[in-house]
Amino acid sequence: MSAGPSLYRRHRPRTFADVVGQEHVVRTLSHAVERGSVHHAYLFVGSRGTGKTSMAKILAACLNCEHGPTVSPCGKCDSCVSIAAATSLDVIEMDAASNNSVDDIRELREKVAYAPVSGRHKVYILDEAHMLSQQAWNAFLKTLEEPPPRTIFVLATTEAQKVPATVVDRCHRFDFGRPTAEQVTTVVRRVAAAESIELDAAAAALIARHATGSFRDALGTLEQLVTYAAGGPIEPADVLAVLGVADSEQLFAAVDAVVARDPAAALRHAAQLAAGGRDPGQMLRDLEIHARELLTVRVLGEVPPELRVTAERDARLAEQATAIGEADAVRLLELVSAALAATANGAQPQIQLELVLIKAAAPAIDPSVAALQARIERLEAGVAPAPPARVHELAEVPVVAASGGGSDDPRGGAPAPPAPARPPALDSPAPARPRAAEPPADLAAAESPRPAAAETTTAPAADLEAIAALWPAVVDTVRGGNAMLAALLQGARPVAVNERELTVVFSPEAAFMKRKAEQDDYRRAAAEALRNVTGQALALRYELASVAAGEEAPLVAAAATLSDDELIARFIAELDAQEIDEPDADNGKEG
Repeated sequence: MSAGPSLYRRHRPRTFADVVGQEHVVRTLSHAVERGSVHHAYLFVGSRGTGKTSMAKILAACLNCEHGPTVSPCGKCDSCVSIAAATSLDVIEMDAASNNSVDDIRELREKVAYAPVSGRHKVYILDEAHMLSQQAWNAFLKTLEEPPPRTIFVLATTEAQKVPATVVDRCHRFDFGRPTAEQVTTVVRRVAAAESIELDAAAAALIARHATGSFRDALGTLEQLVTYAAGGPIEPADVLAVLGVADSEQLFAAVDAVVARDPAAALRHAAQLAAGGRDPGQMLRDLEIHARELLTVRVLGEVPPELRVTAERDARLAEQATAIGEADAVRLLELVSAALAATANGAQPQIQLELVLIKAAAPAIDPSVAALQARIERLEAGVAPAPPARVHELAEVPVVAASGGGSDDPRGGAPAPPAPARPPALDSPAPARPRAAEPPADLAAAESPRPAAAETTTAPAADLEAIAALWPAVVDTVRGGNAMLAALLQGARPVAVNERELTVVFSPEAAFMKRKAEQDDYRRAAAEALRNVTGQALALRYELASVAAGEEAPLVAAAATLSDDELIARFIAELDAQEIDEPDADNGKEG
């Protein structure tokens, strides 16, 4: 690579044919030059590095080329050479960021009065025009509205909203879109070929993606890599080393651990990401970009052109987007966003990176989030809350009635289903909860109709299992608004479900707690919590049934030996509550 001006300066487009992208600008300006109807003021709006200044110089060359006006300036005459070298007396570039005062604009107004020196037109290119002060705009407005003959103003800005509306009205506005990664890759590879630089295709794609739609940034990175590689071939590893970005394969592996619900593997990948000595904060930002791409591909159903890099990488992105699902992608984005906010407030980026991956890989760590996750995934999977035209038998093993050792229901009805294992005591560690989003393998078999062997039938076992797994989350939801009701339900357990109601059992010793739970306001609150967590609108039916010994919650065990008054006193002491007289506390009947 030869010394001298930067790659961007040497290889910036010289004619409209060299421009990549911005077709609407090229077409309009080409027609204006050909028809001799060039406007006296243009406003070019777009992010940095999108070619606004280059387009202004191309327009100046088209107007002042010795063989013009033409849409294809020769690039060899004195006028074209001087414009390319920024030495033309008829093309004046001004940086409004450093020349934004009233005095600067007054000096500009004085120079505008002079005729072109050697070309046909004088072209003033005002870069970062939004930096002008309000007083400067006021001084410039009259000149912009009625410029001298053969004088053209091109105002370039990245923040059009800061340009006064009175100025915008007097200009023809063009919005420069960000070039796609594919377009930037094309320019990078074209420049590399012109400069005899050995550039790997994957490395060119990485450069383009990191440039985020800026030709100037991409060519600046390429120039830096040429120095880093000392004239040798440029590989993807060189780009990663210079830019300090995470390897895409490492990002894919970390998200694979999230998809597999493997927090240990996720933690190991976090350590591998940090082992390269890269900034953990940058790795969080790279993970955010990757998660956003996964969500985009998942929603669109394909890899959009702006995200395409190489065929292999695009296929891997599409495959992982299908595996992760929208809910997990959104959750990962939210976790990364929270981690970035925490690092901005002084948290350690490495710890935040580890927390993001572990939480994303193990959503059951947070019961309420796990419940919401299960509900969303259940609905997305198309699993109906209850079968519409049928109910099925859940189990045929009778439970022991509350009245004593027989197998008959207290109401004389058909045998009731067995009571599953009760939750542990309040002071014992909570067991690991199953992933509610993954139905058991025998779901189809559980939903198939069985012979009508009993008069009372219930919904598929899979529905009951899902509700039982989410019952602790239901209790947690209730606890947020009613600690007393949560304490009552803590010792209960779902045992049967059909299309209309969920049967919940209390131990035979917990008759008082069952009566309290049957109060209208308590029953409504519990049903609402059940609907919010599981997505199923079911009525609650409470029963008394025996359960395995030693599994009662503390308050349930106390109910066996304490009177009603003593138990109420126990509630008041343990829950810091107060007793409120009610006209009818027992408004439900045992049943």
